[in-house]
Amino acid sequence: MELWYTEEHTPSVRFSIKVKEQILSAQSPFQRIDVFDSEEFGRFLTLDGLMMLTEKDEFIYHEMITHVPMATNPGVKNVLVIGGGDGGTVRELTRYGSIKRIDMVDIDEMVVDVCRKHLPFTSGGLGDPRVSLYFEDGLRYVRRFEGEYDLIIVDSTDPFGPGEGLFTREFYGNCHKALTDDGILVNQHENPYYESYAGAMLRAHERIEEFFPVCRVYQAHIPTYPSGHWLFGFASKKYDPIDDPDGAAWDALGLDTRYYNTDLHDGAFKLPNYVKRALAGA
Repeated sequence: MELWYTEEHTPSVRFSIKVKEQILSAQSPFQRIDVFDSEEFGRFLTLDGLMMLTEKDEFIYHEMITHVPMATNPGVKNVLVIGGGDGGTVRELTRYGSIKRIDMVDIDEMVVDVCRKHLPFTSGGLGDPRVSLYFEDGLRYVRRFEGEYDLIIVDSTDPFGPGEGLFTREFYGNCHKALTDDGILVNQHENPYYESYAGAMLRAHERIEEFFPVCRVYQAHIPTYPSGHWLFGFASKKYDPIDDPDGAAWDALGLDTRYYNTDLHDGAFKLPNYVKRALAGA
């Protein structure tokens, strides 16, 4: 008998992966957590039946959400990651010796425990001595700080369930307050292709623009995410990711990335017309 994981991207579109075995199925106080093993994509994690990452393509998401802001301001010292319980974003941040402090806040401790046990390819950096883990609501956590972080990365789930509060006007305003005078905020920005996802993207973009003078959107191709076309939001009090990066300085770090490079950095902000028009309408 064949076992398939199937995710409904829209009421009329489904995405399926043939599964070799189900490694784990658990219910936390917040969501259902499943880990599968597959021939094509290796191990993969789903939350409430939605794809979070696969072993084969997670590097694309985690490199793009991390290295774009780090190449824009290599002087970042203190970083807050909200969400990101799989550890992939923290893994990429720990590659920078210049970073002094990485605080990660995730509402669901069970997700972190599961990933540490079953997904070591993303969670390996969580034991770095610069990393502190906090298991609480990210919206509440960020309220407590003012001028504390150089970079905030919002590595959240989709804007419903446990991640819903991380797409609100209040949340983005508190992130602005928690950042230093030249601070950067990066968030996963959903996909622009399917209507329901595009609506969430536009709402987030509108709310972020209320607080930040620099507000950009960039893109990556992630095969196992809905439509494969995924967006990230870049907001800053000072730095422009198009005008300010020093590509030579980032290249000199010698980081061995699989997706991100400084040529791609510029190209990622060159958006298709249908996305540009949607953002202009927002």
